[in-house]
Amino acid sequence: MLIDSFKRKVDYLRISVTDRCNLRCIYCVPPPGMEEMTCRDILSYEELLRIARIAVGRGVTKIRITGGEPLVRKGILNFLSELSKLEGLKDLSLTTNGVFLRDFAKGLVSAGVRRINISLDTLVPDKYERITGGDHIYRVLEGIEEAERAGMNPVKINMVVIKGLNDEEIVDFAMLTKKKPYHIRFIEYMPFEAKEGWKRERFLSTRDIMKEITRFQRLIPVDQEDERTGPARLYRFEDGVGVLGFISPVSEHFCSSCNRLRLTADGKLRTCLFSDEEIDLKEMMRRGCSDKELEALLFTAVRKKPEGHRINEPSFKKCSRGMNLIGG
Repeated sequence: MLIDSFKRKVDYLRISVTDRCNLRCIYCVPPPGMEEMTCRDILSYEELLRIARIAVGRGVTKIRITGGEPLVRKGILNFLSELSKLEGLKDLSLTTNGVFLRDFAKGLVSAGVRRINISLDTLVPDKYERITGGDHIYRVLEGIEEAERAGMNPVKINMVVIKGLNDEEIVDFAMLTKKKPYHIRFIEYMPFEAKEGWKRERFLSTRDIMKEITRFQRLIPVDQEDERTGPARLYRFEDGVGVLGFISPVSEHFCSSCNRLRLTADGKLRTCLFSDEEIDLKEMMRRGCSDKELEALLFTAVRKKPEGHRINEPSFKKCSRGMNLIGG
């Protein structure tokens, strides 16, 4: 099994299948001048499946597919179908911006995806275009409804809260759980290299987000016996049918219980979202390494997994990669 130096069981792998995306979100899009990867740069589906098979064989039970935007990569449904067949894999999910979800929802379910996360930071069309560079908000809303109809459960909606941009919509998002069984997840604004750059003055802590909601109505903690809930602290309204989740990677980090590895689209294995230390699996595979050698690299990565990030320390430096390269 994959156990790190701090006795944490690593059983969750996030796989980015592409750096490409059809949106240009201000906190994600890379700085000007950063080149996109070529087809040769990114891992093939066969290479991704090989890594996933080895990881699942060593105790990984949960895989999430990310991007960029994973639904822009050709052949994604066939890949997901093959991935879902891995013996020992208990949970296969996907993160998307939702633009193509209306057309893919049924196919994703047929391919074995049962849970989905949709990134949506505003319900206001003009503001959506400002944040993402696109005018697709109604397609995203239709995609969310289609995912629900297709039987995905839960349907999670991720809102990155940025002060002065969308923080006045916190209660509007929370209200969605009154009528729909969605999981609305409020995520702290994180320091990554991006076109607009991260500014601490635009940061809003989970404590402040919750305070804004509780001015409207009391929050009731939700029992979190399900180990798949991850880093979110869950609450609900007394008369709500959905759930509110709060993810605090900056103000109240969850490093002590971190159970994940990240595989970038170009084959780098990262043990911490906020660390630039990586192990290159692609180079080793394309040099003809054996499964045993690949497995050894997996164990090496886990042993090097840091105790925690250093966001709130003076020595902390923003990640040199954007979220589109690491995998959202």
